[in-house]
Amino acid sequence: MAQDRQHGSAQHPRPRALSGIQPTAGSFHLGNYLGAIRQYVALQETHDAFYMVVDLHAMTVPQEPAQLRANTRLAAAQLLAAGLDPDRCTLFVQSHVPEHAQLGWVMNCIAGFGEASRMTQFKDKSAKQGADRATVGLFTYPILQVADILLYQADTVPVGEDQRQHIELTRDLAERFNTRFGDTFNVPAAHIVKEVAKIYDLQDPAIKMSKSASTPKGLINLLDEPKTTGKKVKSAVTDTDTVIRFDPVEKPGVSNLLTIYSTLTGTSVAELEREYEGKMYGALKTDLAEVMVEFVTPFRARTQEYLDDPETLDSVLAKGAEKARAVAAETLATAYDRVGLLPAKH
Repeated sequence: MAQDRQHGSAQHPRPRALSGIQPTAGSFHLGNYLGAIRQYVALQETHDAFYMVVDLHAMTVPQEPAQLRANTRLAAAQLLAAGLDPDRCTLFVQSHVPEHAQLGWVMNCIAGFGEASRMTQFKDKSAKQGADRATVGLFTYPILQVADILLYQADTVPVGEDQRQHIELTRDLAERFNTRFGDTFNVPAAHIVKEVAKIYDLQDPAIKMSKSASTPKGLINLLDEPKTTGKKVKSAVTDTDTVIRFDPVEKPGVSNLLTIYSTLTGTSVAELEREYEGKMYGALKTDLAEVMVEFVTPFRARTQEYLDDPETLDSVLAKGAEKARAVAAETLATAYDRVGLLPAKH
């Protein structure tokens, strides 16, 4: 087995991080922000960070073309509103860098059908769509994800626990390529942040907050009207007890509210328990509703500023794509040469 290479680290003084987000959801929700995007913002201070809106991955399920374009721009605007700084990171749209699809084909040709078949996310998603309607793109999207990562010689990939299997596939294919064709790709590590709080549905705290599973009243969309957000918090499910304490098994609803409050304010759960000792659930909900409104109001305003100025937004994405292509083109040229593709003469 090839050893993890320091290729990426040698080329850039800070470790390189890469991650992407799909433009399929419209508004980001609170779970997106606390589970992933907040980590993106922090990593741009310590890493050479590349972040992309993965519109090619979005196509693995049917998309209405105009909506896909609008959602792509909306996702980029929200990432900037959340605190990504184009001077500190590289933000771009996946399809603006054609090397992703090009390296994706190379990796398709060294990936095994069996290992692609074992991807649990494909099994889950194809089961939802129905076997006859699942596309080849849905089957091979983990291989495109491999190319996404290897193109930038990433050292670390911030992902949720559900993506761990995909990072293992990336490592396997990088090592296979390096062994067969020579030292080419950095072998990346998954950056699974253990302390990231899981945020649950406000109406059903047994399920994770998500666009696909959550109830409309249980999902906090960051672009909702602030009044709507406050109302959802105030109507969150709790229990018949009256004590405010953190106990995910016996008191999942209250525990979820404490987790959200703690994560947004930086106040520890233990401090919150002391602060609300002897108080009723209504006091906790009212205060958390205010915290949420204070958070979403400027986020909505910043997002709208970018959407109202599409030229500036497109300029940010064009500059990001240019920076990304400078790295991606070099990696692709090396990979093409190693596998024996005839170089084009210009």
